[in-house]
Formats: sequence, structure tokens, C-alpha cells
Amino acid sequence: MQPDKEHKGVIHGRFQPLHNDHLTYLLAGKVRCDHIIVGITNPDPVLTEEDPADPERSDSAANPLTYYQRFVLVRDALVEAGVDHRDFSIVPFPVNRPELYGYYVPLDAVFFLTIYDDWGRRKRELFQSVGLHTEVMWERHIDLKGITGAEIRKRMAFSEPWEHLVPKSVASLLNEWNVPRLVGATAAVKSAHVP
Repeated sequence: MQPDKEHKGVIHGRFQPLHNDHLTYLLAGKVRCDHIIVGITNPDPVLTEEDPADPERSDSAANPLTYYQRFVLVRDALVEAGVDHRDFSIVPFPVNRPELYGYYVPLDAVFFLTIYDDWGRRKRELFQSVGLHTEVMWERHIDLKGITGAEIRKRMAFSEPWEHLVPKSVASLLNEWNVPRLVGATAAVKSAHVP
């Protein structure tokens, strides 16, 4: 039996870059509510904090795209997937700073997330620490996670095929913005500084 649809939902991610599994996750949240608010985490260096549950998430090499670029990727991918632009909003979301949530998203919404690892459990703790109505859409073993942004960035860095792992609109924009070349250059610089 399908539960009643929520009026507003909040879903979040870094989307570095947005890939096909991200889109599946976003659409799973959208079917659970009338209007979905997509929070983009690590929106800028000031609102990006290291967390012991996943310290690499804050690394600059793991965050090559700007907030604006990710805004455009999310927007275009959702529209490409058939979601009416009036049925979603996109905002910055400082996931590590629960005391700031109310400045970015409606706190009376349902907060959707998925759990694969300690980072997913940590986010659930953060949401519950401020009394948010939280719904875990699914909890799965890390081996079932599927595509990751790290995998796509690695493929870009080594000039391996990656376009099939992202929506067509995303592949087009990433190529237009020369992101594969920039990711490759960043990886080369980083490896040159490793002793």
C-alpha cells in the first residue's frame, strides 16, 4: 500500500557530478512528495566541513564543480527526466551544520535520505539531532551503492569512458565546461605532489 504523499520533501547530495544513480535517488524522493527541494551540499568552502564519517568529502579534489554548475546539472537532469520545473526547487544545503538548516530549507518538510555507510548514518543523526521528520528511503550494504562521483572523476582523470554513467544533459554540460580536462589536470598536479 502506497503511503500518503507528502506536500514538501527535502533531498540532498554533493552531485560531484550528478550521475544516473543520483537521478534515481532524486526521482525516488520526488514520487514521495508534491514538491521536492534539492539541497546541494558543500556549496562553497566556508560551508564545507570535514566529518570523520567520510573525511574525503571535504577535499577540494572531490569538489571540482561550483554550486552554480551543480544547480544547472540538477535542474537540467530533472527536467530531462520529465519533472515539471514548478515541482522542484534547488538550494544550497550545509549538511554538516544542522543549526543552519532553517535558513535554507523548510524544517516542516520530510527529509529523505539513503544509507550505505557511516556517512549515511551520520546524516541521519544530524537530521534527528534537530528533530526533523526523516525518512530513509532505503538502507543497503556499501557494495550495492553503484555509481559514485569518485568513480566518474577517476574515469575523467584517466580519459576513460564516463558519459554513459550520467544523464545526457549532464554529459553535454560537463563536456561544454571542459570538466574532464580540469579533473585530469587536478589529478596530475595532485599526483605530482605525492612523495
